[in-house]
Amino acid sequence: MIEFGEWLCQEVIKAVPHRHFILSIPKILRRYFLYDQSLLSDLSCCGWESLKAFFQEAVPEEGAVPGAAVAIQSFGDFLGFNPHLHVLISDGCFYGNGMFRVVPRFETNQLEEIFRHNVFKMLLSKGKITQELVDMLMSWRHSGFNVYCGPRIQPGYDQAMENLARYIIRASFSQEQMTYIPEESKVIYQSKDGKQEKVFDALEWLSAMCSHVPDKGEQMVRYYGFYSNVSRGKRNKQDQDGLISSILEPDGSSKEHRKNWARLMRKIYQVDPLTCAKCRGRMKILSFIEDPKIIKRILKHLDLWDLEKGGSHLK
Repeated sequence: MIEFGEWLCQEVIKAVPHRHFILSIPKILRRYFLYDQSLLSDLSCCGWESLKAFFQEAVPEEGAVPGAAVAIQSFGDFLGFNPHLHVLISDGCFYGNGMFRVVPRFETNQLEEIFRHNVFKMLLSKGKITQELVDMLMSWRHSGFNVYCGPRIQPGYDQAMENLARYIIRASFSQEQMTYIPEESKVIYQSKDGKQEKVFDALEWLSAMCSHVPDKGEQMVRYYGFYSNVSRGKRNKQDQDGLISSILEPDGSSKEHRKNWARLMRKIYQVDPLTCAKCRGRMKILSFIEDPKIIKRILKHLDLWDLEKGGSHLK
C-alpha cells in the first residue's frame, strides 16, 4: 500500500487539484456483480464515463480530458459483498500543451443521475436486468445509488494524496479485527470502532473472503483519460510527461455551470428536457418549486400522481 501510494503520486498524478469520489449502487443490484465479477470492470467504466461527461461539459476547450485512477472495491461491513468505486480524479481537465482548467463547483445529485443511467444501460445491454426492474427502481424515492465527493486536495499536499491512494486499495479485511477460535472452528470479526462483532463459522468465513478474490488477470485499479497507460506512454515518447501543468481557474461561475444541466442531460439521455413534448418549442425555466405540498397538488391536477400506490409515487 505504501509503495502504491508513492508510485501513484510520483509517476501518475500531476501537480493539479484532485478530488476523491465514491460511487455506489443499490443492494438489489449487487448480486449480479457477485455472480458475474467480470461486470466489475464494466462498473468501473460506468463511473469513469459519468465523471468524464460531467467534467468535459464544464471545460469546453477542445480535447479537454480529466485524469483518473479508479479502484474497484467489493467489500462492505463484515466482508459483505458491496461493489463500489473509489475514484481519485483531477479536479478539472487537461488540454493543449500542459494546460489545466479547474471545474466549477457542481451538484453531486446530477452526477448520481448520470451514473445511475449508465449502470442501468450497461446491465440491460448485458441481459442481467429487465426494463421492468429499471422502472421499479426509478419509482423509488431513494434509488440506492450514491455519489460522495470529497474536498479538493490542492497540489503540494503529498501526504494527503498518498494516504488516499493507500486507502483506495486497502485489503478487504484486517487481521487485527479478526480472532480465530480453533476449538469451535469459528472466527469473530470486530467492526473498526470495536463496538460490533460478527461470528462466522470457519467455512462461512472462507466463503466470505473468497467472494472478494478477483478473477484471474482482473485489474482492480484502472487508469483513464490523461492518466491512462496509453496517454502516459505517448507523452513519454514525446518527452512531455514531465511538464508542469499551468492551472487556470474555472471558465465561468458555478451558477453558470449549473445552468448547463439540460445540455448535459441531452447528451446522456439523447432527449432535450427543455423541448416541449406538445409543440416542440423551446421551454424556459421560470422558477423551481420545492414545496412537497405544492408539487403534489400540481401533479394530481396533471394526473401524474399514482393513486394506486397510496399517492406516494409518480406515474
